[in-house]
Amino acid sequence: EVQVVESGGGLVQAGGSLRLSCTTTTSGLTFDVYSMGWFRRAPGKEREGVSCITSRSSVTYYSDSVKGRFTISRDNAKATLSLQMNSLKPEDTAMYYCAPVTCRPTSMGTRSGFEHWGQGTQVTVSS
Repeated sequence: EVQVVESGGGLVQAGGSLRLSCTTTTSGLTFDVYSMGWFRRAPGKEREGVSCITSRSSVTYYSDSVKGRFTISRDNAKATLSLQMNSLKPEDTAMYYCAPVTCRPTSMGTRSGFEHWGQGTQVTVSS
C-alpha cells in the first residue's frame, strides 16, 4: 500500500516553472518496486495522465500536452517523486496528483487496487 502527499503547486505566470514533489509512505512493498506517475484534473474535465516513470527510471512517459516541457524523476532512497514543469501554459492549470501506476513508453494507467489518493497540489498558470 502506498500513501502519498503532493506539494509544490502555486500560482505562476505563463512561461514560468514549478517543481512538484510527492512524498510517499509504503506498507508491504517498498517504494522502489512501484512505477509512479502524475495525474491532473482541471475543473470540468476528466482526470488526465500526465507522466510516469518505472521503478528503476528506465522508462518514462509523457502525454503529448506536456512532452518537452515537463520532466519526471524519482529518488528511491528518499521515496519521493518529482515533476519539473517548465514553460507553463494556462491550460496546465489543474489539481495535480501522484499515484502508483502502470507505466509504458506510450501509455500510463492507475494501478489496480490503489484507492488512497492524496489531496493533490493546485497549479494555476495565469496568462
